[in-house]
Amino acid sequence: MGKGKLYVVGVGPGSHDHMTYKARRAIEESEIIIGYETYISLIEDLLAGKEVYRYAMTQEVERANESINFAEKGKTVSLVSSGDPGIYGMIGLIYEILAEKKWKRQEGIDVECVPGVSSLNSCSALIGSPLMTDFAVVSMSDLLVPWNIIVKRVEAAALGDYVTVIYNPSSKKRIHQLMDTRKIFLKYRKPETPVAIVKGAYRQSQSIVLTNLENMLNYQNMLGMITTVIVGNSSTFSYDGLMINPRGYKSKYELANEISAEKKRQ
Repeated sequence: MGKGKLYVVGVGPGSHDHMTYKARRAIEESEIIIGYETYISLIEDLLAGKEVYRYAMTQEVERANESINFAEKGKTVSLVSSGDPGIYGMIGLIYEILAEKKWKRQEGIDVECVPGVSSLNSCSALIGSPLMTDFAVVSMSDLLVPWNIIVKRVEAAALGDYVTVIYNPSSKKRIHQLMDTRKIFLKYRKPETPVAIVKGAYRQSQSIVLTNLENMLNYQNMLGMITTVIVGNSSTFSYDGLMINPRGYKSKYELANEISAEKKRQ
C-alpha cells in the first residue's frame, strides 16, 4: 500500500474564478472528496468519477477523521471548505487529531494545506480598500470559544483602533453577540464610523450594504453564517459607495498632483 495523501483545500468564496490553480489541481488528483454539503455543492462540476462524502455543518470531527482514515489506507483525499482552511477552517483540527495519533510528518500520511481566498480578502475587494492598515479578525461564534473570551478580544480590537473583520456575525440562536459587539465599538469609535456588511461574496446570493456603527443593526435580514461584517477604524471613510482606509501616503506625498508637461512629452 502506497503512502496516502490528504489535501485540505480552500476553494475560495464560491466562484471558480476565485479558486486557485493549485486547489483545482488537488481536487482533480484526488480519488475521494469530503466536505460540508454546502461546500461540496460549490465544486459539483469538478467531481465526476470521484467518491464524494457529504456532511452536515456540525460534523467537523467526523469529516476530519474520515479524511485521515482514507489517507491512511493509501488514498488521495481532498477535504474541502470555502475560504481558506487555515482561517477558521479544517486544517487546525486535522493537525490536532494527527498530533493525538502521534503522526510523524516524515513517516505518516502526506498532508498539504492548499490556501484559498478567505472572506476577509473577498469582501474587502468588493467594498473598496478597508484593510490597508493593521486589522483584527474576530468570530462571533461561541460554539467552541466562550463568549467572555470573545468579548475580551473585541474590546482589545476596539481599543487598539483596529479595522475589525467579523466572521459569523449572527445565527438563529445567536442574536445578542453582534449587539454587544456594537456597544463595545461605540465606546471607542464615532457612530458614523463606516461599516460594511457583505453576504455571500461572489455567490449568486451576494448582497452588500455600506452603513455605519449607528445603523448597522438595521440590516438583520443580511446577517448570518455566510455574512462578513467589516468595521472601520478612526481613519476609515466612505466615498462613492466604497469604504477606504488610508495607508498614510497623504502625510508624505501630494496624492493627486498632475503629471507635468515635460513628463508627458517623455
